[in-house]
Amino acid sequence: METCNAAVITEHNKPLTIQKVQIPNLDPGSLLIKITASTLCGTDVHRWHGPLGDKDTLPIVTGHEPCGTVQDIAGDRTDILGNPVKRGDRVVWSYVACGSCYYCAVACQPCICRGRASWGHNRSDQHPYLLGSCAEYMYVPKECLIIKVPDEVTSASAAASACAYRTVMHGYDRLGAIKSHETVVIQGSGPLGNFATAVAKDHGAKKVLVIGAPANRLEVTKKMGADAVLNLEEVTDEKQRRQWVKDYTDGRGADVVIQVANNMAVPEGLTLLRDGGRYLNIGAGGKANVAVEKIPQEMLFITVRSGEPRHWLQAIDFLASRRQTFPFEEMISKSYKLEQINEAMTAMANYSVVKAVINF
Repeated sequence: METCNAAVITEHNKPLTIQKVQIPNLDPGSLLIKITASTLCGTDVHRWHGPLGDKDTLPIVTGHEPCGTVQDIAGDRTDILGNPVKRGDRVVWSYVACGSCYYCAVACQPCICRGRASWGHNRSDQHPYLLGSCAEYMYVPKECLIIKVPDEVTSASAAASACAYRTVMHGYDRLGAIKSHETVVIQGSGPLGNFATAVAKDHGAKKVLVIGAPANRLEVTKKMGADAVLNLEEVTDEKQRRQWVKDYTDGRGADVVIQVANNMAVPEGLTLLRDGGRYLNIGAGGKANVAVEKIPQEMLFITVRSGEPRHWLQAIDFLASRRQTFPFEEMISKSYKLEQINEAMTAMANYSVVKAVINF
């Protein structure tokens, strides 16, 4: 029985342990990937602190943002564009959707497939064992679509595209075109917020305003194209933040507000939006109550969850084609080894890094 090293959650709110986890035999159509990089996400931290659903049972190999090279393939496979996949290819891959339910086959919304499967919450003592990315190897089911990573994109950035960045691309896909006269306000300056800033700027927004914290993250936000930033830790009064947005928009409020922080930011975010504007809610977690009478007139409220396979491809293409315009590597602010997983998770939890990566 072959094994590999993996970072395993054995108890919530306790240090992760590096364990030997079995490398499974491949089912027809599946792949074994040698991980080159796994970026960490807020969801990984939340799951470390406690279960995120009834299916979260320990022990778990953590991580759901992988990039790696194909080590083995059980049969012939092609990528999302129809090109053959071979050993040694550097790739990312989609989550699993059933393909036959109402959401997949009729509504064409696989992100809300009831049979959808993702990574980083699967037991490490049950086949196929390696369904988390903080491990030397990862098992890829046959249902996953494969996206090849071009040489211009680093493994760390490609890994981040496997969750944070493709979710942003999904959001803009549903939001529609950003017009040249529009001001976009982004609530949040983490990986999602910084990538959303770059996309808004690239799509031609007149102004991109970002409200976030802490200061080290906002420094990266400026480099990603923000026209102005406001530090939540320095400006704690919501009225002052609202006035800041109005000062940039002739008193109207923003044409578009994108929430990439936490649902608790939604009530304030709606007060930053003009009548007839569009609100895009990407940030997950947290609860909030919204006063219906304060919702802007004729506004659109859009929510997204995760991304479809094409959004993985869009994120990778954006990273490759805009690498001379935006310093994407500065969003991956610190690299760790697998043995430093607890240090990396703690850094993500206390916001001392923009995004951490486990490099192999």
